[in-house]
Amino acid sequence: MAQPITAEDFIAFDADQARLGQLLFYDKILSGNRNISCGTCHHHDLGGSDGLSLGIGEGGTGLGPTRTPGDGPDRIAKRIPRNAPALWNLGHKDVRVLFHDGRLEISNIYGNGFDSPAEEWLPPGLQSMLAAQALFPMTAQFEMAGNTGENEVIGAVTDRIDLGWPILAKRVRTIPEYGQMFVDAFDHIDRSEDVTIVEIGNALAAFIGTEWANYDSPYDAFLTDGTPLPDTAERGRQLFFGEARCAQCHNGPLLSDQDFHAMALPAFGPGRTRQWDPIPRDVGRMGATDDLEDAYRFRTPPLRNVALTGPYGHNGAYTQLRDMVRHMADPVTMRTEWTPALAALPQVPWLQTIDFVIQSDQLEMARHAATLDVKPVSLSDAQVDDIVAFLESLTGVSALDLPLGRPATVPSGLPVD
Repeated sequence: MAQPITAEDFIAFDADQARLGQLLFYDKILSGNRNISCGTCHHHDLGGSDGLSLGIGEGGTGLGPTRTPGDGPDRIAKRIPRNAPALWNLGHKDVRVLFHDGRLEISNIYGNGFDSPAEEWLPPGLQSMLAAQALFPMTAQFEMAGNTGENEVIGAVTDRIDLGWPILAKRVRTIPEYGQMFVDAFDHIDRSEDVTIVEIGNALAAFIGTEWANYDSPYDAFLTDGTPLPDTAERGRQLFFGEARCAQCHNGPLLSDQDFHAMALPAFGPGRTRQWDPIPRDVGRMGATDDLEDAYRFRTPPLRNVALTGPYGHNGAYTQLRDMVRHMADPVTMRTEWTPALAALPQVPWLQTIDFVIQSDQLEMARHAATLDVKPVSLSDAQVDDIVAFLESLTGVSALDLPLGRPATVPSGLPVD
């Protein structure tokens, strides 16, 4: 059985900083071309995600499953290589690793408190791992920075990952409304000129960490005061923590061991290519550690509000929670039977040749399929339905009515998705 969650389990973020972070979260000024915000891919209306298997990032238009890849010279050049991760309860004190491959961890290896893609160039002063995480989509070409030659942010990031952040910070602090809000929210900021990317990251973290703190689900009521679950969900709970063996990895207060496991999800998309590994594949944790033992292993996702955050898997291989449960029970069979129709991949004609090219690499597919960290479990259709009912009981009563929500306008004047 999982452990109950209380308010004391969360980092105590400042309310004024959270309100500032709410505006920044939905303000496209933090993107290189001023055309995408954090909220575009982590939207309130979509459970803090985007409803797509692989996101349509910089250059796209619209929101969620109806988002289109753009056209002309501004169209997207690549799908986002991984599924947009959920934001629920990331302010919990137990969170110790972020991103699907865990490339952000608490560590003092570089003297700034974190082991991150920015290494020693991550600025000091970020007050949480969540604050550090918030900075990296801004530096990613296909997420928020834009393509080479399009703006000064991507040009700076191409030289070194941290050089784009001062450009974005200047954009924000020179807007009078933002400047005053930073002075009001941060004790050490006496004038707008003092605002850096550190304060922006801390404000974003305050918003994300408080807005998506949610633990009022039927299952939480079961944990705290013994309120019975519906019969189907109770059967699913017993399976989850019993013979289905889900809790071997989905355990602890967040229903995640925060470790990395290979589940043989079907491979597709552009992959996370590396400097010396340009193949369109995703080697998971190995991409962060360069350890062959970590190949194809991905972080166990937390499960509270999981019914709101499909598609599922590091690449969003399944849109339906039921199919994901079936895959976790029998990865080999489900991988063999998988078709693109089970995912949510909007048509992008100029990317079709790359979407599934990795599946023609027989050696890569053999390595990928052979790396599996679970033994299959035989589940009937009724048992799968019961487990899904239990997972649906993890949805918070207030999950669709969060404290701050989406702002109608932002200080930059740019449109809000």
